[in-house]
Amino acid sequence: MLNMIEINDLQKVYGKKVALSINRLNIREKEFVGLVGNNGAGKTTMLSLILDLIEPTKGFVKSKGMMVSESDDWKNYTGSYLNEGFLIPFLTPFEFLEFIGNLHGKNRAEVTNFLKENNSFFTEEVSSKKYNRELSAGNKNKLGILASFLPEPEILILDEPFSNLDPSSQSWLKSKLKKLNEEGVTILISSHDLKHVTEICSRILLLENGTIIKDTNTNTETLVELENYFNV
Repeated sequence: MLNMIEINDLQKVYGKKVALSINRLNIREKEFVGLVGNNGAGKTTMLSLILDLIEPTKGFVKSKGMMVSESDDWKNYTGSYLNEGFLIPFLTPFEFLEFIGNLHGKNRAEVTNFLKENNSFFTEEVSSKKYNRELSAGNKNKLGILASFLPEPEILILDEPFSNLDPSSQSWLKSKLKKLNEEGVTILISSHDLKHVTEICSRILLLENGTIIKDTNTNTETLVELENYFNV
């Protein structure tokens, strides 16, 4: 099966602190991978390196065989949202989604239809004149997540997607991510919510102090094992 993401001898060091150190990791086509760990474990650093948002101290990341640091072509099939820095603060939600749509060859009508298809997740702010910077934390998260879906990506990367979402929105998002994965999208998410991650992900990576200490396929015992680990 095709490796969608390959990590080789990847390291990020800040001063004397090693934020991330991964010898080798492959994420295969159609996998749904959950990244878990305490604050400072290296989850966001890992996602940022995969998306070429920060420069590694050493090593490299490949997306479908291409070095992410040497080409932008992988961005055409990758959807991502890590934080509100991905949003354009002086646009309204619809203007922002229209902008993202235009980058991927979608017209206004297609963006409107996309919103209708997902209106149970994000509705109240789309037609308003409120700027993105004025949205609540939850609605910023919803908007960024929707924008990551808009390109119809082959690879989807989300950092704490359930953060600040109400229970109904969390349930909707879990169903949506499962459906996208069933349709063939390779997904990598980080989350502090162990229950959500073990319900939807087929593979779990546990990070501690910047290294992967456990890489396992999800089974009926995974949630209990993770809860026991973090309760120690």
